[in-house]
Amino acid sequence: TMKNPVPQAASLLLEKLLLLVHIRPLPAGSGGETPPPAPGYYDTSCFKRGDLLEVPRTLFIHFGIYLGENRVAHLMPDILPTITSDRRQIQQVVTNKRLILGVIARTASVRVDTVEDFAYGGSILVNHMDRLFEGQVLDSEEAARRAEELVGTTAYSLLWNNCEHFVTYCRYGAPVSFQTEKFCETVKMIIRDQRSVLASVLVGLASIVCLGVAPSTTLPTIFIPFFLWMAG
Repeated sequence: TMKNPVPQAASLLLEKLLLLVHIRPLPAGSGGETPPPAPGYYDTSCFKRGDLLEVPRTLFIHFGIYLGENRVAHLMPDILPTITSDRRQIQQVVTNKRLILGVIARTASVRVDTVEDFAYGGSILVNHMDRLFEGQVLDSEEAARRAEELVGTTAYSLLWNNCEHFVTYCRYGAPVSFQTEKFCETVKMIIRDQRSVLASVLVGLASIVCLGVAPSTTLPTIFIPFFLWMAG
């Protein structure tokens, strides 16, 4: 018998929604935000200015550019810069609530945090993406300079401007997001599978939330301009 694709599709879409908002997984039973590791948790002596730092999570990868002196520039969805200009409040570690509201408002900031706040206890890969951009790696100082110039409030879009777009622009000269491309291909694959109308509906709804666009097989084309606007 053919397996029902609905549970699998729903599970996949939930994972991708978590990828979208970069939610940090909290320990079991935790009722709130967990504190980041204490300063000195990471050995920063192996990092060089301009390095691309990559933190693999369960469902996504977070990226940043190392600026030296235990500082990392990285892009994160954040609603707070649109509400207040108080730099002390904005510089506090971004909570999940701020992340989610930032995604909804399509607002982010390129911020500078310590390695501890950036990685949040995860393992760090250094320049792991260089192998995919052979011959395109910019000078390390140029990569750091680009990151520093972009610090501040910016628009957020999973399709056009996420943390991976930011680092690939800084280090390789072109904004690219392999995570986004993989997600789009997965959505197309599920939509092409006509075994379940419900699975297609679920994918369509998730596409609206995640990408701001909906496949024509899911919703009337009259809504597409609105969805394209949402994509930023």
